[in-house]
Amino acid sequence: MAKNKTTETESSVIDYIDAVAEEVKRKDAFELLKIIREVTGFEPRMWGASIIGFGNYHYKYESGHEGDAPLVGFSPRKDAISLYLSSSFENKEELLSKFGKHKAGKGCIYIKKLADINNDILKQMISESVKELQKLYPSN
Repeated sequence: MAKNKTTETESSVIDYIDAVAEEVKRKDAFELLKIIREVTGFEPRMWGASIIGFGNYHYKYESGHEGDAPLVGFSPRKDAISLYLSSSFENKEELLSKFGKHKAGKGCIYIKKLADINNDILKQMISESVKELQKLYPSN
């Protein structure tokens, strides 16, 4: 079985964000730290080389593949800020319709900048996503 590439590391979240070249993305990343910490109560940790995660859970699929992942995460990438939430949570589509300018993938939501979105809706989505993951993967 392949080993997960994205695991929690000891790297500095602050150093990672400080290295983001684009000023708006860097400021937005620091603001996301505050927002996600406030909603989840978890401290940020680096996962792999480029994902900032909050909390964690252990998953195991029917295929036997298992691992650990952050409950919520984000990455200030070159093209967009990737938000990592549960692929399904209560009222997801309704919340996304009120969220603001974004693109959505299965487990990611992509935004250009925080000014494009509704931060109150973001907070609701983070909260619902964490609840869903904790229900699916209760702590041992």
